Amino acid sequence: MIKNKASLLDKLRQICSLLTCFLIVLAIAINKNKSVFGHELNKEQTSEEVVPLTAGADGTVVLNTTSLASDIKGFGGSTPLEITFSDGRITSVVPLPNSESPDFFGQVETGLLSKWNGMTPEQALAAEVDGISGATFSSNAVIATVRRGMEYVSQTDMDSVATQSLPDFSSPKLILALVVVLMAAILPLFVHNKRYREVQLALNVVVLGLWSGTFISYPMLVGYLSNGVNIATSLVALAMLVVAFLFPLFGKKNHYCNWVCPFGSLQELASKTTKRKWHIDQRTLKALNYFREGLWAVLMLLAWSGVVFEWMDYELFTAFIFTQAPAAIIVVAIAFVVLSAFVPRPYCRFVCPTGTLFRLSQNTK
Repeated sequence: MIKNKASLLDKLRQICSLLTCFLIVLAIAINKNKSVFGHELNKEQTSEEVVPLTAGADGTVVLNTTSLASDIKGFGGSTPLEITFSDGRITSVVPLPNSESPDFFGQVETGLLSKWNGMTPEQALAAEVDGISGATFSSNAVIATVRRGMEYVSQTDMDSVATQSLPDFSSPKLILALVVVLMAAILPLFVHNKRYREVQLALNVVVLGLWSGTFISYPMLVGYLSNGVNIATSLVALAMLVVAFLFPLFGKKNHYCNWVCPFGSLQELASKTTKRKWHIDQRTLKALNYFREGLWAVLMLLAWSGVVFEWMDYELFTAFIFTQAPAAIIVVAIAFVVLSAFVPRPYCRFVCPTGTLFRLSQNTK
């Protein structure tokens, strides 16, 4: 009876810790983007609405997708576009102000927006345009926004504009990434094999990290809380969030960090390259743990106060998107991977702000 009561109290503490961490990130999201689940706060009421189609003085027609595609979300929020037509064909696709990370969205601007030039609305609607590798969320949102705009232009039935996108299960990247996450979530519960673990870690690095660029980070969490979740483009990320925040409620603490996280997986694989490990005494370990917690507290205060949000764009996970990640992030990430050969998972254990959030949410050190 006493044991059951203690177990219930532990579970209640864990749920309270999870709710506390949720409120912490929600507060940051509100402070950063002034919106909650896609609903703007303190939005000024106005009788003017953005008119989707306007005619230019030179005979061109301009489509503004702001009101048409506000429900389509990229990594940081909606991706409104201004699409110009001349003689019934697209002459330019220009992004309007958005909340996407400039480092990643810049690649979308240079590599994607010109692909529709010269197309009629019908051709653009039917075109199979490939997204930009490494900027999956942003490029998928732009593609969906263009398609929504072309529906508006070409269809007389305006109700079709409000149709929701469905997950693209024809995409090999989506299918394989989802399979890898589900493998990491389920198989370790039943399979206890060293060789399998190495295979899973390698799949996490190659498929989730290098190929799809999908991982949990503060920008993802803040973006979802600010702008809501587009299930059609976020199945893999949602599966990761379930593993990270709900698995611990059923006794599987740190399951995401140990079995799913691409950067954690890369560090562990690096640690297997040598058996020679540096000895770290208990006093130093304790100091490093205090450093991790102190760093997390400072970063949270910076975000809560609205002084600095940019640190969220520089978590080392972004090094997997090496074509767009800042050089400094790639260098630091490589340094931690090399260090992992001598100190197991040093970034996970002594630095990672996202990992610290997970630990606090499941009421563990």
